[in-house]
Amino acid sequence: MSKFNLTKTERSWALFDCAESVFPAIMLSTFFPIFFLSIAGGGGSAGALWWASGLAVSRIIVGIAAPFIGALIDYRGFKKRLLTISIVGGSASTFLTAIIGTWQPMFLFFMLAHVFWAVSNQIYDSYLPDITTKDRMHKVSSIGYAWGYGIGTPIPYVISLLLVMFGSNFGIDFYAAVRLSVALVAIWMLAFSIPMIMNARHQYENKIPEKGLFRKVAADVRDTAVKIARNKGLLLFLIAYVLYIDGIGTVSVVGPIFGTAIGLSNEGMLLAFLIAPLVSFPFSLLFGKLSKKICATKLILAGVFIYCLIAFMAFGLGLGVEAEAVTPAFGLAVFFAMNFLVGTAQGGIWALSRSVFGKLIPPESSGEYFGFFEIMGRFAAILGPVLFAFVMSATGRSSFGVLTIVAVLAVSVIVFLSARKHIGTN
Repeated sequence: MSKFNLTKTERSWALFDCAESVFPAIMLSTFFPIFFLSIAGGGGSAGALWWASGLAVSRIIVGIAAPFIGALIDYRGFKKRLLTISIVGGSASTFLTAIIGTWQPMFLFFMLAHVFWAVSNQIYDSYLPDITTKDRMHKVSSIGYAWGYGIGTPIPYVISLLLVMFGSNFGIDFYAAVRLSVALVAIWMLAFSIPMIMNARHQYENKIPEKGLFRKVAADVRDTAVKIARNKGLLLFLIAYVLYIDGIGTVSVVGPIFGTAIGLSNEGMLLAFLIAPLVSFPFSLLFGKLSKKICATKLILAGVFIYCLIAFMAFGLGLGVEAEAVTPAFGLAVFFAMNFLVGTAQGGIWALSRSVFGKLIPPESSGEYFGFFEIMGRFAAILGPVLFAFVMSATGRSSFGVLTIVAVLAVSVIVFLSARKHIGTN
């Protein structure tokens, strides 16, 4: 056991969160998108169209493949093999994204890296029943997210930020700084994946059928879908999960809009966004510790209520900006406070959602079930942004658009409370 009271296998699994978390932090949310939008199709709206289309295509690919990959990795030898392929493929594709000169092939490698990253993340989640016991799932899952937020996000993020802000003093312009950051992502992902590859073991693997493996995989996907549909508690939990993760994702979409509205520079927003992962580190650990005394589903609900508070703060800030009644200092203070609150809840919600789901499913079919969990996570952030954009467009006011986040989160709470009647105190 380590000082975190983890076994070697649990520690190796948790370290993979350090590898996984760097990709969305730099490649999906901040540095790479800013860089790509400025060069694709001549920049401007053309770059935004390419970016949105590419993300949609890669998410559709992952969404379609996830349940079949999940069913396949439940068979002997496939889980570790596909994990290794996705890790190496993701790191290599990310590195090629950094060194390719023209934006079209660069974006193709980015899309490929995005798919590999999503697959490796799915397989990683499905290992949770393999690497620990049911009574330790909340703790181990929370430590994984804590390490991801405390190590995997801020360290490469700060290095990238320093390259962007001060690289010109050493002859490194913005574009070269981002390329170096992307290369760092590739190396970082591979390095922190090695313990997982070496030490994680698939305990609940099924025997490979003598013939008709892929036909059996397709049948497994169908059977699992039927089982989920017939398990009222599990089905309601997944529906609630989709809704509250959608609300959380929409808050992330709204953040840059309000940062721009109050006049924050790109560097200012990048600094503000660093608050959330730093705060998430201790609060993810806290959620895991509290889960020993407080029902995990209650803690998830507490996290969702915090996001409702964040949405109301964004609504008030939006009203103030629209009325031109917000001073730069006040707007900056509210923006930083919102990012602080995000950090108090996001890690706990994600970690405990994963472990609650892991405790509800049969361990011998964890791959199949986490395949459907992956689908829900990939397609979650669709409804909220669409509603936000529609209301903002119809009213001409971003503040009213924010109220749609509250509505989605409120519905998720109603569904989640119904699910709790069936899943108990997991």
